[in-house]
Amino acid sequence: MVRWADADELSGLADVELAADGIFAQVGIVFPPGTTMIEEVEDPGRVLVEGDPPAGFALLGRVDGNVHLDQLAVHPRSMRQGIGGRLMAAVIDHARASDAPAVTLTTYRDVPWNAPWYARHGFTVLPEPEWGPELRALVEHERKLGIEVAPRVVMRR
Repeated sequence: MVRWADADELSGLADVELAADGIFAQVGIVFPPGTTMIEEVEDPGRVLVEGDPPAGFALLGRVDGNVHLDQLAVHPRSMRQGIGGRLMAAVIDHARASDAPAVTLTTYRDVPWNAPWYARHGFTVLPEPEWGPELRALVEHERKLGIEVAPRVVMRR
């Protein structure tokens, strides 16, 4: 069951994120060292989780008035059980409930469990001329962090 995270669960989600990031090595993507995205979060109201303890999470923000999916991570031992799909459905439901016009995200274009997976969930590539100023700044920030180690795209639903 997908629910909002409790404050005391946030620290444990770093293990989920690190484990999920580890599977990118299968396609030659190794992330630069540093803190995980979830370690920088103080507000559990930005994090949807599934499981007890959580086996996956969706980290949300607001960008240009849209709900923005900052991170979706499922622990590899819990993959292929529908957790990612249920988290994605909850993100979309949250966007509708909060009157956001869309959900946006940035992801790897050619990684099967990234852009192609989001496309199966109704997302399409958002051309750069349609990016708002906050989204443009976010993409630039990701580039400076060094995570653009493979082709990335912005997507919207």
